[in-house]
Formats: sequence, structure tokens, C-alpha cells
Amino acid sequence: MKSRVLILRAETMVTVSSESEKSTEKSTEKSTEKSNEGMVFLIGAGPGDAELLTLKAIKYIRDSDVALIDDLVGEGVKDLIRKECKEVIEVGKRRGKHKKTQEEINQLLVKLAREGKKVARVKGGDPFVFGRGGEEAEFLAKNGVRFVIVPGISSAIAAPAFASIPLNHRKFSPAILILTGKEKESEKERINWAEIAKLDATIVILMGISNLKRNIKKLLEGGKHPETPVAIIERATTPKQRVVEGTLSSIVEISKREKVKAPAVIVIGDVVSLREILKDFTVLDF
Repeated sequence: MKSRVLILRAETMVTVSSESEKSTEKSTEKSTEKSNEGMVFLIGAGPGDAELLTLKAIKYIRDSDVALIDDLVGEGVKDLIRKECKEVIEVGKRRGKHKKTQEEINQLLVKLAREGKKVARVKGGDPFVFGRGGEEAEFLAKNGVRFVIVPGISSAIAAPAFASIPLNHRKFSPAILILTGKEKESEKERINWAEIAKLDATIVILMGISNLKRNIKKLLEGGKHPETPVAIIERATTPKQRVVEGTLSSIVEISKREKVKAPAVIVIGDVVSLREILKDFTVLDF
């Protein structure tokens, strides 16, 4: 009986061992498949200064085979990408000058990933803050492509900071509102400027230079005080940074006179007045 039990146990052990080996083989096969599978890294490159690029962003840029980069990515970051990636494709979209349409970019991301490549999709600021990162992530998901999201420092936060303007201060507005300034005028306009004008909030407008006159006019028509301080920060966090100040009633003429150009961030609210106190003591490290 004892010998029979030993034989049965030995057979069981052999069976378990065999199944374990098969499981390990399958696991190894799956691991190899995943390692060969393409992937997209949706990377926020920050507001311009290469030193504001995150460590995680650098890690994934170095791990990529090819990079698709936007025009608003800082020159220092572009230099790093060109050094680390075998292939770099510029896909920037500026007003009236599109190297590739959004649909073409979406299709290219899927194509490269399906070729087994690791793709760095590098955008200025944060990919999910008016960077169309959400649209690209949605397209990738619908096409079965895995991706990693790497947040970046948005210019909505960095530009005011580098201009000595705290977006929040307990003496002033209890809210911060970030919105796009380039919504097209239409019957179904999604931004209600009249309601925004009534809010006790610091307003940060991205991509708002081309429609500055229209948007300021709507805020004034909505009842925003004409003497509300306004700052426009051009090319924030770079050696070419410039800050133009005025009020809601004067900023359009001032910006025209100073020939303000994009990229620029517009800050509207009483916190802008703190710049006068802080700017002479703020050490800028570009």
C-alpha cells in the first residue's frame, strides 16, 4: 500500500510539474508578445524651459523609437528628443500652418504602434490641458493601442509664476478658471462670457491672442470691471519671455502697440496687481 501511495504521489508530482512548465512557457510567450507590442507615450513637455521637463518624461523619451513633436515644445526639449530618438517627426499645428491634420496624427500614432514601435507623442504643457491628448487617447483606445499618460507642467500655471503672478492668493479670488481663447464664433458658442464676467475668479486664457479683442469685449459687456488688471505673458519660461500689463479697458490697445504675438498666456484678475510687489525680488532662472 505504501509503495502504491508513493507511486501515485510521484505521478501527481510529475503531472503538476508538467502543467507548471506549460504555464511558465505560456507566460514567457505572453511576456515576449507584450515586449514586442507597440505603445504610445502621451508626454507633456512643459511650458518651454527644458529644466521643467519631468524625470518620467525623460525616461519615456529615452525609451522611444520614434517621436511625434508639436511646435510649442521648447527648443531644449526638442534637442533632447533629437538626441535620444532614432526618428523625429514634426507634426505641429499653428494658426493656418498645419504640418499634419489631427486625423493624420491619430492614424500615424496607430500605424507606428502596430509596427511594434514605442512612440513618444510630445506636446507642449500638459497633454490633457487643451493639448488634444484626450482625443488622441480616445482614438488609441478605440483602435486597441495601449498608452502611457505623462503629465506636464501647463503654461496656465507656469507662465503666471514666471511672471511673478500667483494664481491664487487669499486676499483675492477664491477660484481659478482656465479656458481656451480660440473658440470659433458660432450660433452654438460654448463659452458663456457674460456668466464668466460675473464670477469672482482669476481667469487664465490659453491660445487667446488672435481673439483678444473679441473676448475682452465680451467680458466688458458681461459686466467685468474695466479696471480689472490684465497681464499677457509671451513665450513664458524662456529667455524670450515678455510680460505686457494693462487693464481690461486698455489691454487690447497696449497689446497692439507692443505687437504681442503667440504663444502667450493671458491672466485677468486682481492677483495681477501683486506682480508690482513681487517682480523686483523674483529671480528668473531660464
